Amino acid sequence: MTTMTENASGLREFKMPDVGEGLTEAEILKWYVQPGDTVTDGQVVCEVETAKAAVELPIPYDGVVRELHFPEGTTVDVGQVIIAVDVAGGSAPAGQAPVAVEAPVAETPAAPTPQAPVAEEPKPEGRTPVLVGYGVAEASTKRRPRKGAEVPAQQPETFLAATAIQGELNGHGHGSAPVGQRPLAKPPVRKLAKDLGVDLATITPSGPDGIITREDVHAAVAPAPAPEQPSVTAPPVPAQAQAPAPVVTYDTARETRIPIKGVRKATAAAMIGSAFTAPHVTEFVTVDVTRTMKLVEELKRDPDKYGMQGLRVNPLLLIAKALLVAIKRNPDVNASWDEAAQEIVLKHYVNLGIAAATPRGLIVPNIKDAHTKTLPQLAGSLGELVATAREGKTSPAAMQGGTVTITNVGVFGVDTGTPILNPGESAILAIGAIKLQPWVHKGKVKPRQVTTLALSFDHRLVDGELGSKVLADVAAILEQPKRLITWA
Repeated sequence: MTTMTENASGLREFKMPDVGEGLTEAEILKWYVQPGDTVTDGQVVCEVETAKAAVELPIPYDGVVRELHFPEGTTVDVGQVIIAVDVAGGSAPAGQAPVAVEAPVAETPAAPTPQAPVAEEPKPEGRTPVLVGYGVAEASTKRRPRKGAEVPAQQPETFLAATAIQGELNGHGHGSAPVGQRPLAKPPVRKLAKDLGVDLATITPSGPDGIITREDVHAAVAPAPAPEQPSVTAPPVPAQAQAPAPVVTYDTARETRIPIKGVRKATAAAMIGSAFTAPHVTEFVTVDVTRTMKLVEELKRDPDKYGMQGLRVNPLLLIAKALLVAIKRNPDVNASWDEAAQEIVLKHYVNLGIAAATPRGLIVPNIKDAHTKTLPQLAGSLGELVATAREGKTSPAAMQGGTVTITNVGVFGVDTGTPILNPGESAILAIGAIKLQPWVHKGKVKPRQVTTLALSFDHRLVDGELGSKVLADVAAILEQPKRLITWA
């Protein structure tokens, strides 16, 4: 499915593309054009925020903007038309005011006019241009409702299951699901219904193509109004009892409510999925990093000696390199669990994730093929990753395919923590605050720079022995960090 359609008059409709991998929606943050503006191929027309990052969308053709289908701040499903452009070369009629953008009702696409065809959208002749890296997820494709075949009164269960699956593939109109068909709802809505004890088959859907929404589920559990009693058997209801139910309000001076969306919403869903899917085990080690801190200062004083000119040097850099060395020595820790194939996938590469706090929430971009990088190369990649994240320009591709992650809670003065794995990864290392503490060194108690490391790992992939070896290796390297120069 392409990201645009064209009618006979030359009006092209650009659809919300899947700017990540399998994303289903994005919020329009800002429009850079208005109706009547002229646009050119490759011009950025809007900025959208997905569950992973903020992304600018370019238009893939020349023309005049005729209509913006959604205002700023609206969350739009992948595959919905967001802007219409006249590519026939016409201009906006003189004196005509720009078309105002109207907010959609319940974020549901407008119903087609009676003259609109029900067949698939016409496609332009020749090769249709598509944005590089963009495409509409198959799951978001909207299909015309089809009339399901009647199911006999007594059908085998296997036939009913097949009918339910076919119903999801074809889609159906509004109203409760036909007998034998599974109600249409997204996974979060199904989980909400399960938690609230609501049978989806009893709900009348209000979403497009007969999809049950969260509002439908909440409405199903709302207290039902008391049934009216026949006038011949019951006295009239007192006037005060017929007053409308009070509206629940919140004291805005005492509470602030923030919509859960974008990066924060995706992070919450990922963490819940990880916590209840992968059996977590966390191990801790307290290590003397005095020599590591001295090496950091040495690299800062004499960057030319080690090829670190213009590069930022900090303890995170050396700890990241120590973890990469430990993974090289214990490669089985770098793996993933394929539930569908019932296989353990050993990774022969390390995409090292670095947790970064941004104004939009916590994101985890990763350094691709970090295992191949020298210490100076790793420092350069780490600097670029952090700078891009702070600017809010991290691309969705930069946050995909991670294998192992580092999170530095020590920058907030926290001693340690039990980090939760990123979905699909095998391990995550938390770095605690580095503090001056009394420490037994060479038989005497001396003030030393000490920190606590915490390694969480998926116990399906990593047993206690392997996890302990990796953590002990990292600690040993940080106690004698000069070896990192040799391995750099």
